[in-house]
Amino acid sequence: MQRSRGCSARVSVTLAIAMSMLAGCGNKKEAAASPPPQVSVVTLKAEQLTLDTQLPGRTTAYRIAEVRPQVDGIILRRLFKEGSDVTQGQQLYQIDASTYEATYKSARATLESTRLLAERYGRLVGDEAVSKQQYDEARAAWLQAQAAVDRAEINLRYTRVLAPISGRIGRSNVTEGALVTNGQAAALSVVQQLDPIYVDVTQPSSSLLRLRRELANGALQSAGTNAAQVSLVLEDGTRYPETGRLEFSEVAVDQGTGSVTLRAVFPNPRHELLPGMFVHARLREGVKTDALLVPQQGVTRDLKGQATALVVNARDEVELRQIRTERAVGDKWLVSDGLSDGDRVIVEGLQFVRPGAKVRVAQAGSGAGAPVAAASGPSAPSAPSAPSAPSAPSAAKR
Repeated sequence: MQRSRGCSARVSVTLAIAMSMLAGCGNKKEAAASPPPQVSVVTLKAEQLTLDTQLPGRTTAYRIAEVRPQVDGIILRRLFKEGSDVTQGQQLYQIDASTYEATYKSARATLESTRLLAERYGRLVGDEAVSKQQYDEARAAWLQAQAAVDRAEINLRYTRVLAPISGRIGRSNVTEGALVTNGQAAALSVVQQLDPIYVDVTQPSSSLLRLRRELANGALQSAGTNAAQVSLVLEDGTRYPETGRLEFSEVAVDQGTGSVTLRAVFPNPRHELLPGMFVHARLREGVKTDALLVPQQGVTRDLKGQATALVVNARDEVELRQIRTERAVGDKWLVSDGLSDGDRVIVEGLQFVRPGAKVRVAQAGSGAGAPVAAASGPSAPSAPSAPSAPSAPSAAKR
């Protein structure tokens, strides 16, 4: 009996020690619990924002005319400087005209002969010295000779190749001594009118509908019937000093891409714009007085494509908000619904939190180095767990 009582006492003591050790381990686990993760937030503030739309496009000459020969012959002279401005009717080339001059003189001689014969028959037909048919044939020959003279004169004039329009002429594709023919495929040169100049921009058809509505309700500055005022940003980022007009008429939707091509017209008095340049046409759409701009790294999308943002409420708890974004403004989204002035949107540490969780808040800095410092915040909870590793062996020793 005494031995059994001793065994029972030893078992009780052992259980008590085990219970105390388990309680100590629980206390140490609670002591080693990680603090809430740290996140960086941006506090939203409504601001005034000038809204505009940038339309990428390329410049195109207002008029393009290919200079082609209309008679056959040898080029004797080129009478222009490549890359210079020419006026309509200015002579550009001279084709050898010797054969055409001879043809013209021969046609004039034939014309004179047939004219005299027709006039003589005209006097004789009244006296019935010649028949009416003979007179008619003489008169028809005279008219045919007149047509031959006109044709020879036209061909002689075509030996002087003239500029069809005013504009800037490019390089010459032929030199003196080259043989050219009427109807040849290659142009002698090309003249392009650069003032004014076109800017062709391509946009989705949905954007076209929006721009039409904004033009109708006055959000876009009008430049006439079915046209809006538009400015231009050049390839190097500078602004073009002249204002143009964007026309919304005579457009068709490309069935393959769902896009439309709009045409803007810009004055180009100094010929700063050249055909083929890549530019951005900018449409001013008005001023929004209460715009909310959210950094793009603070906006994500769910499986349905809905834009969402994580917001820290007054209790430092995370809330999931479904938002609506209108457009990108630089590196931010313009948000029209789901957020309000004063909301704190998480921009760093999104991967460490979930809705309903407690967080520690740090305001995101505006400098370039601020996001790096904020990103190191969530790793802070790992620091307290380092001392807990050696504590387990010490407990075992005790």
